[in-house]
Amino acid sequence: MADETTDYAIKLDIFEGPLDLLLYLIKKNEIDIYNIPVALITEQYLQYLKIIKSLNLDLAGEYLVMASTLILIKSKMLLPVPDEPSAEENDEDPRAELVRQLLEYQTFKEAATALEARPLLERDVFARSAPIDDKVEKSTEDEDELIEVNVFELIEAFHRLVSRIDKKELLEIDLEKMSLTDIINDVMERLTREKNLTFEELLGERIDRRRIIYTFLAVLELIKMKMVKAYQTSAFGVIRIFPAVES
Repeated sequence: MADETTDYAIKLDIFEGPLDLLLYLIKKNEIDIYNIPVALITEQYLQYLKIIKSLNLDLAGEYLVMASTLILIKSKMLLPVPDEPSAEENDEDPRAELVRQLLEYQTFKEAATALEARPLLERDVFARSAPIDDKVEKSTEDEDELIEVNVFELIEAFHRLVSRIDKKELLEIDLEKMSLTDIINDVMERLTREKNLTFEELLGERIDRRRIIYTFLAVLELIKMKMVKAYQTSAFGVIRIFPAVES
């Protein structure tokens, strides 16, 4: 049976732009923003684009423009430095313009986050809408406070799961009918009962590539609709999915 995901594309507002992905990679690799190892960042950036495309997610054109920019910067940095550089060759570091963009974007993003965190008459903005049950509190009492994760961290979790699957999967006829709507409803029903679940717990006992992709798309769609939120107990820790509002 043909994989239905090939006929499904999803556009997500939570994909804010390529600068968000670059900042995420810089944070993940604990890199000095003023001294970006372009080869490493370019390789990881292109890998993320490959994963996003494999999910049939609608990839905005600016992601591809940034990929071209990174490759251009990388090529410039690989050029040998002449013994007597000309006036043009004495230009600033090829990374300088990118660093300026990242710093400016980071400043505005932090300002926007600070404004959004301000309570609007205790009506529109909340630090965390979903409560954490006693069981989770006990298991995380020695860890950091829950941090809301972004879409790139969800992609990272998805990639880790898929990479565990044996690449030599047995070819078998799958008679189970599966739709994204059914998976979305199943996720919401389970979260209503369990209050919070890890991504692996959402998959249940059956873990195959098709099930993982559908569940991942369902979580992304629910985040877009502001019906669920994803948190982790520490940087790059286990991700848990919570209902966005208390039931």
